[in-house]
Amino acid sequence: MTDSAMRAPATGVIDRAGLARIADGLAAAAAASLPWSTTATAILVVAWLLALLPTLDMAMLRREIMTAAGGTPLILIGLAVLGMLWAEASLRERLGGVDGYVKLLCVPLLLAQFRRSPNGWWVAISFFASSLALMLLSWGMALLPGLPWRGKFVGVPVKDYIIQSGIFTLCGFGALGCAAAAWPGRRHIALMLIGAAAGFFANVGYVETGRTTLATIAVLVPLFGFRKFGWKGLVAASVAGGVLAGVVWTTSPYLRYRVTQVSEEVARYQAQNEPTSTGLRLDFWRSSVESVARAPIMGHGTGSIPSELRSTISPETGLASMGTVNPHNEILVVAVQLGAIGAIALFALWISHLLLFRGEGAIAWIGLVAVVENIVGSLANSHLSDFTQGWIYVFAVGTLGGMVLRQRPAPATADGSLPERPEAALG
Repeated sequence: MTDSAMRAPATGVIDRAGLARIADGLAAAAAASLPWSTTATAILVVAWLLALLPTLDMAMLRREIMTAAGGTPLILIGLAVLGMLWAEASLRERLGGVDGYVKLLCVPLLLAQFRRSPNGWWVAISFFASSLALMLLSWGMALLPGLPWRGKFVGVPVKDYIIQSGIFTLCGFGALGCAAAAWPGRRHIALMLIGAAAGFFANVGYVETGRTTLATIAVLVPLFGFRKFGWKGLVAASVAGGVLAGVVWTTSPYLRYRVTQVSEEVARYQAQNEPTSTGLRLDFWRSSVESVARAPIMGHGTGSIPSELRSTISPETGLASMGTVNPHNEILVVAVQLGAIGAIALFALWISHLLLFRGEGAIAWIGLVAVVENIVGSLANSHLSDFTQGWIYVFAVGTLGGMVLRQRPAPATADGSLPERPEAALG
């Protein structure tokens, strides 16, 4: 055998390993872009896929698809595609209905990638560092009113306050989980993480507040205490969270305004036909529930929301042209189009991902925070099918889920020996 023939297989293996590392780096870059730019994220996701797909084989993908965490996203996408068949909507509307869920195809890809790769922390750290930079810029804009550039809103450099406060909540609780893990032996790192978490939470309380984010925090505070310290921790975290909430309530006029405006917005919408955020949501939900009642099992088909909710707002308001393609509730988004069958698939997806992160450790905690935040946020928004929140969910579940699976002991083969680790195939 010639020297070139002997070297050819090795060269192929080296190229594949190098491409896998490039894919890891591009996944980290895509995660870092999420707080800032939808365009950059879209470009980087395409580049990541082009680098990743040649490194995967069917056995790896089959393994992830056959798990609940990797398979349930495909079930939801499959139902969305089938739902196009019975929708009384234009092709553009049908494709638009599927578009929000296509990103879920990447969940099993990420699970396979980071079950094999040791570089999952690249993605988590890149996202955290990018969000930390956004938080510092937000504080600078809020505290330095003389700046010539004010961003989209005061304290919101890019995107919107819903996205920003959601990102800061995820990073804040993620930092607390990492601080708890680091505290026994690396207290200086734990204190820095606690400081970063305080900065994220203070920004939510004093700079820009998403009301759905406040509900998410109310769920995650006792969950953090229970996860780390059991029932006593749940009580202690709830008490401590209540005290801190009281401090922020009394010292943040903006937060009080945001919370107390809920009832006032409903009253103005009902009495004066003023198109307030809360009033419109109630109308969207009412119309969506009525639509689901007309086709409870299979729904009206993928892409049917525009026609179903075209008359969402009463003509008496003069706003009948403001029909929506977003019922502002992920469960209703799915149920209107796919009925109870689709809603069951959605709940199965969330439950499978909650169970994926049921273990101990900082990685499992951050993944759990991402799933819980998406579930709570989806009660008042369509956070799974929206671009930024949806991609955050996909990268969190896929990357952190792959890291969790990587930590679990591999099952023995038929002869009782442990199988070769997947990254060994790359050399």
